Amino acid sequence: MGRRSRRRKRRLWKLFVFLFFLIGSFSAVLLIASFLLGPPSLDRSQNTIYYSENDEVIGEEFGSEKRYWMTLDNIDDTLEQATIWTEDQHFYDHFGFDFKRLASAIWKDLKTLSLKEGASTITQQYARNLFLTHEKTWKRKLYEAFYTIRLEMFYDKDELLEGYLNTIYYGHGAYGIEAASKYFFAKSASDLTWAEASMLAGIPKGPSHYSPFHDYEKAKSRQELILKNLHEQQVIDSETYETAIKETLNFSEERMITTKGLAPYYQDLVVEELKDLLGVTMEEIRSGGYQVYTTLNVEQQQQLKATTDRLIENPELQIGAVAMEPSTGAIKALVGGRNYQDSSFNRVTQAKRMPGSAFKPFLYYTALEQGMTAATTLMSKPTTFELADGKLYQPSNYNDYYANQPITMAQAIALSDNIFAVKTNMYVTPDRFVRVAKDKFNIKSELAPVASLALGTEVVTMKEMVTGYSMIANGGEKINSYTISKVTDAHGEVLYDRQESESEDKAWSLFSKKDNNQILNEEYTYILSEMMKGMFQEELNGYMSVTGASIANQLTHEYAGKSGTTNSDNWMIGFSPSLTTGVWTGYDDNREIVKTSDQQYAKEVWADFMEKAHKDIPVESVVRPENVVEASIDLNTGLLASDACSHTATLLFVKGTEPTKYCTLHLEEYQHEHPEEFDEIISEDDLIDNWWEWLWTGKDEQ
Repeated sequence: MGRRSRRRKRRLWKLFVFLFFLIGSFSAVLLIASFLLGPPSLDRSQNTIYYSENDEVIGEEFGSEKRYWMTLDNIDDTLEQATIWTEDQHFYDHFGFDFKRLASAIWKDLKTLSLKEGASTITQQYARNLFLTHEKTWKRKLYEAFYTIRLEMFYDKDELLEGYLNTIYYGHGAYGIEAASKYFFAKSASDLTWAEASMLAGIPKGPSHYSPFHDYEKAKSRQELILKNLHEQQVIDSETYETAIKETLNFSEERMITTKGLAPYYQDLVVEELKDLLGVTMEEIRSGGYQVYTTLNVEQQQQLKATTDRLIENPELQIGAVAMEPSTGAIKALVGGRNYQDSSFNRVTQAKRMPGSAFKPFLYYTALEQGMTAATTLMSKPTTFELADGKLYQPSNYNDYYANQPITMAQAIALSDNIFAVKTNMYVTPDRFVRVAKDKFNIKSELAPVASLALGTEVVTMKEMVTGYSMIANGGEKINSYTISKVTDAHGEVLYDRQESESEDKAWSLFSKKDNNQILNEEYTYILSEMMKGMFQEELNGYMSVTGASIANQLTHEYAGKSGTTNSDNWMIGFSPSLTTGVWTGYDDNREIVKTSDQQYAKEVWADFMEKAHKDIPVESVVRPENVVEASIDLNTGLLASDACSHTATLLFVKGTEPTKYCTLHLEEYQHEHPEEFDEIISEDDLIDNWWEWLWTGKDEQ
């Protein structure tokens, strides 16, 4: 037994010596490499920068924000002490690593096979802020150790502490102690009380958890723990401790640390998209040093904001407006509200409102699929619908105006006839309408299959609506709205490239011989878009004017669109082949919009912006599908028009679905107005039977 014991001890000793020399050799190489490489630059930026589509800087998430850099002499000693005794009590005594804490953390990580335990010193955290990401991998930890050694080797402790305090993240976009002090307490970091300093010192451990603006109770508890530790370590005396514990903190009411520049709501949307694309947190984005290339058109963004500010005179009325490239889904401009500092709530992506009649194009596409045509006629008069559950539904037209006679689908869209829409919904069935809206137009919001859905009574977002309209504008191809085209890290390495991703998708489509992008029927989509131009065509006026009459004289380009109105919402969405724009106006609290002038803002903003935007956009036209034909239609009957018909329009049809019969409703009236074309007055029956022969073959000789 003694011999075996001695052998075991010798083996263990040899293993220990081997590990000692291995670690020693590795450390020596690390130290020599660190020395030879020299001091790492402390000026390396880790700001995440956002660029427009033309590579102009449009915003920045700050890591080391030089504008608020404070020298250590100017930072209140209370904050220095609170930070050191909270984050790294032996900061001035070690060479970058607290080996006792580090060994304990490594042991716990090995036992759990995770990297959750942290024992980072101030120098390690500073190295991470300057040079690395916050990903929890062994590779990153090794790099962190390397940079920590280099920092400790070439910089003194005060320089490292100053750099740390000026780069650490305190949440809410505030990087560095000066930015944080201004954000939380509206004062400089040179003038902090122990209560304020201890509150700030507790935040960096988890800004989303320990910010008093997120969870005051949790932040207060951590502050008290920090003060207790300072008291126990005799950094502060009992009187100071009691005063700090009882002090009422006066938080700033102006909580605005941002550099979102000209498109703050848009930049928020970019951040959310970036989090999904890279799988990173907000804290990692702010200090990750990413270069984010977006789809923002700076000129259009400025035009949209300026138009909103100039035209909307009611200061309480809110707006949500977005412009999108229909061929790709790229968002070119976005205004999520009147004032980002007053409210960062994005009315384009977050607000769900009733779109009113702006929802009707999705219905009429469904109707075209189910056999209706632009010339299908339905009666426009007050109507009561008995629903499946026995309840009665009585929709009404705007101001109770009705044709009191049949009208065509084309005119129903132009005039926004509600009776026609509800009848159409009953014909296609609400269930089918919901399926088309969700499956083909990608409406994600919940939609109830009810009769009133035809009138836009379910709530949706502006972003959903504009994406759906863009599919009509692009000929029926599927698109997903987006704001990011490319992302690189701080060293220029591409982390995401949308163009490459789309190329791979197209290659797969060719390989599988499936066109997964064409969602809507091309012919029906083209016909629908042509009908949607009717809201600006006053020749379609009927029992009331077309809904775009108030802005038609402002338009110099050809657009298609649809407006929508409820008691508390006004929508205008329209497009050219190059750009789709949607505008919503209303009150956040759903108050009724009473003033007539307030009800016009959505259309006016839309018209003004579209005209300005199209000054620099080449004129595009969509090629009519080969299977689509046109015919002159009488708008009263939906039949082929003749010279006797006074109210006509040229409508489009899938070949074979156009009317084959001619309108005879206006023959007698036409005969009395043009007696020179007839030798005698004959009976009405004879007139109808012989009209076409007389009119087209022999009337000149009669």
